[in-house]
Amino acid sequence: MLVVLVALYFAVTISIGLYASRRVSTSTDYLIAGRSLPLYMSVATVFATWFGAETVLAVSSTFLKEGLGGVVGDPFGAASCLILVAIFFARPYYRLRLVTIGDFYRKRYNKTVEIGTGVAITLSYLGWTSAQMVALGIVINTVTAGAVPLGVGMVVGAVIVMGYTMSGGMWSIALTDIFQTVVIVLGLLYLAWLLGDMAGGFSAVIDKASAEDKFKFWPSASLRDWLAFIAAWATMAVGSIAQQDVFQRVTAAKDEKTAMRGSLIGGSFYLIFAFVPMFIAVSALLIDPAEVQATLAADGTDFQLVLPQLILERTPLFAQVLFFGALLSAILSTASGALLAPTAVLTENVIRPLLGAYLTDRHSLRLLRVILVLFTIGVTTFALLSEASMYQMVQNAYKVTLVAAFTPLVFGMFWKRATPQGALLSIVFGLLGWTAAEFLAPEALMPPQFVGLGGAILAMVIGSLLPTVVGGPGHPEIVDAAATAPAISAPPAAGSPAGSRPAG
Repeated sequence: MLVVLVALYFAVTISIGLYASRRVSTSTDYLIAGRSLPLYMSVATVFATWFGAETVLAVSSTFLKEGLGGVVGDPFGAASCLILVAIFFARPYYRLRLVTIGDFYRKRYNKTVEIGTGVAITLSYLGWTSAQMVALGIVINTVTAGAVPLGVGMVVGAVIVMGYTMSGGMWSIALTDIFQTVVIVLGLLYLAWLLGDMAGGFSAVIDKASAEDKFKFWPSASLRDWLAFIAAWATMAVGSIAQQDVFQRVTAAKDEKTAMRGSLIGGSFYLIFAFVPMFIAVSALLIDPAEVQATLAADGTDFQLVLPQLILERTPLFAQVLFFGALLSAILSTASGALLAPTAVLTENVIRPLLGAYLTDRHSLRLLRVILVLFTIGVTTFALLSEASMYQMVQNAYKVTLVAAFTPLVFGMFWKRATPQGALLSIVFGLLGWTAAEFLAPEALMPPQFVGLGGAILAMVIGSLLPTVVGGPGHPEIVDAAATAPAISAPPAAGSPAGSRPAG
């Protein structure tokens, strides 16, 4: 019966996604829903940016193993990113009429910087998107009692997400996010109430977490621990600011005020609601301590199965349906955006600049769908071969954008003297510093991603102040344009050049 209901859920989600394709006629519709989402839809899509399998399965189980200090990257870093974007970036993004995050690098610098950051951003999605495919495989394998192998489940899940995302793009994501957010919130709140009651009540669960020191957040006094702690937070909070999935969900709003408010509310709600799976996990520890401890101690990534195993073994069918419905909602809402984001950047900011005038908007829309299929195949293969946990996959994903894309974005947005030469050197030295530290001294006092970030910042400043040899002066005037442009409250009329690529 559970298998049938899960299959029905998939069918409903696919139907919503296919229905959304009716609203897509241009690449702007496909990538940012025509800049027309009202506040409630903006909040739902921002919340769903990262509330996926990692939050429900990996964060909750990591919390059981390491306490709050072990999940500083997510949810604390993830929520911080959304709030920082709301405060500092949402309005400039919207006023510059950007279709992808890569468009900023072209408008502010040049096409070379656009392509370089576009490649880095695209590669960063391998781990993040693969984590969602792993989670889909876990769900399908679990609800079928092992009849469908984990690898086959990953492939089936990937095909489903690819299908409805390919048809409707950001419109599919927005409409399914509304449905999925409702299921997530209601389903997990019910399970928290049910399992909390089975564990002895709310106070008993909180007392258990406190007794086992799970609320310890700050690291010890050693410099090494503090640097590792800050690095874990910054990788997600700062590194993901330059990510396309955050950008597309923010700029799909109907106006800049909605973009800012949607990101702020969505990020705040994400931080608050991420504690619900943690509460459920501690409840599981009280209900069946022997089984949970054995699962947490298992080799590999089996510790992520704490909640699915408990739900199947200790709860009635109705609770199982709600849990796996909420879990699937979380995975699908995140996975669809994680597929569209790298597809958008790779197509619009790597391939399109190379093809130039040979690619019309209609051709671009077709190419977006082809690239989405190819990227799905790539990340599914990566997921099948990887032995990392979902939490590790996600943390590793954002190191790339932290060292290669964040510095050119922030300096380009807020420092008028930043030049294409500085941006190019920042990308190169950021990546070289990070990779060298990862291979030569991964256990050194300074975390490798901080080595890369420091190199990127230093290269940006020096490269911008030195006499220009490559790249020209760039376009610092767009910083003033973003600050002084009038508020935009409605999408452009049909046939307007909103989705066009101005010369850079």
